Amino acid sequence: MDAVACATFARTWNETVAVHASETFLVFEGSTNDVTQWTYEEFDRIVDSTAAALEEAGVAPGSAVHVVLKNCPAFVAVWLAAARIGATAIFADPASSARDIAMHIRRTTPTVALCGSRNADTYLQGIKRASDEGVGPALDIGLIVLKEDSIDVLPGSLLVSRDRLPRLVDEPGPHDRLAVMFTSGTTSEPKAVVLTQCNYAHVAQAMAKAADLRPGDRWLVTLPLFHANAQYYCFAPAIAVGASVALTHTFSASQWGKQAARLEATHASLFAAPIRMILARRPEDTPQLNLRHVWFAQSLAPGHFDEFASMVGCAPRQLYGMTETVAMVTAERREDASPVFIGNPSDAGRRTAIVDPHSLEPVETETPGLLLVAGTPGCDLFAEYLSDQKATSAALLEEGGETWLRTGDLVVSDQDGRLRFVGRVDDVIKVSGENVSLTEVEAALAQAPGVLEVAVVPRPDPIRDVVPVAYVVARNVEPPLDIDELTAWASNNLPPQACPRDWHQVAELPRTSVGKIRRSQLRCEDA
Repeated sequence: MDAVACATFARTWNETVAVHASETFLVFEGSTNDVTQWTYEEFDRIVDSTAAALEEAGVAPGSAVHVVLKNCPAFVAVWLAAARIGATAIFADPASSARDIAMHIRRTTPTVALCGSRNADTYLQGIKRASDEGVGPALDIGLIVLKEDSIDVLPGSLLVSRDRLPRLVDEPGPHDRLAVMFTSGTTSEPKAVVLTQCNYAHVAQAMAKAADLRPGDRWLVTLPLFHANAQYYCFAPAIAVGASVALTHTFSASQWGKQAARLEATHASLFAAPIRMILARRPEDTPQLNLRHVWFAQSLAPGHFDEFASMVGCAPRQLYGMTETVAMVTAERREDASPVFIGNPSDAGRRTAIVDPHSLEPVETETPGLLLVAGTPGCDLFAEYLSDQKATSAALLEEGGETWLRTGDLVVSDQDGRLRFVGRVDDVIKVSGENVSLTEVEAALAQAPGVLEVAVVPRPDPIRDVVPVAYVVARNVEPPLDIDELTAWASNNLPPQACPRDWHQVAELPRTSVGKIRRSQLRCEDA
């Protein structure tokens, strides 16, 4: 920890470029399936030119750069250029509305913004909205509009010029701000997680070690780059050891297996929802894969776990982490991989406590409790919530001279210290006095015949206080799901208190950009 505390992500990149200059860094598959690749040395020249382009647009150490891009090489170049300059990359969902963009501008006051031609009008509307709301600097933002394809980083593009180099500046410090990520909450004002150079240097080393990553390995990244999963678990560790990344412009459930084979991936990281989609939509000619390592997060039912393990050629390892924890807190060991447990924190070198959510007193083994994670803000924990001391103080508890992150998640520990994820504090309900994890019910119901995915929400009940209600997406449009059959299946596979009291068949579930269910929207519908 002490060695990493002095490190910066900028230095991590520079050192890897020096050692692995001629080795492949990035392979990008665009929207027309064209593939372009760059070595570390080649991409470093792109980073230099991009840094110079940002400087010409007014970016200096400490400036904010608003990145509202889909998966593309320019996203990676801007991220690394910001690290080199000492600027802050403000990562945003490329599907952000004008309202979202105005909120980002108000809270971060970017000097420069980058977006795609497809959402340039939306960004301009966001600028106008921010200006109308009294954000004076909004009209001064330098907007760089890109194609979100390989052409953005070819010579002669807006970012890359052969005769343009960045000014020489002092290397940024370990605790200088490098990024801000907005949490994928359902409120109008999501928290803005501040991350430092040290945070990224730490996660690069920690996650490379956890995945046993080697220079010849290759990550397949299909999830959105603006999210922590792709940055923390894939790109940063690849950079730490000189491995490569195969990046796709978007996620395709039907093509994921073919992409993994075609792009010669050895490693992948996914959430449970995309895994279920892959299993449901993969064509018959999907090749057998031989991946060496797969991370997954969020609950996956045993049947889906086994089916996906057979498809990819290795047992996927469940991990647990948050944007705020930076590196993972727990992960299953390769030899113990299962869909039931998320691992032992000691295997990940993390210190945790499981406490009563209200009293914060330790709970007994096999008792659900709130997970606390010890660490150092700005190194192995996030630095703070941007301009929100109240939220920061609520999340980071000071106890006995140590800092503990209140995760908001409930877990259960067995006698050996192996943890099982129960759900968010708000996603565990009491039905007639019995605890029911909505997350666990969803994972179970996703295995029911004819079901693709499920969301379960609570509904007030005059007798049982609250009961679960299920929203179900069918695997096939026809024939429609038989609710009586679903009810019977649930009765045979779930405890009585966990069985849904009502069912709704829907075409799709409301989700965030990385697949998390927006239960609050379903709660409103069921009210």
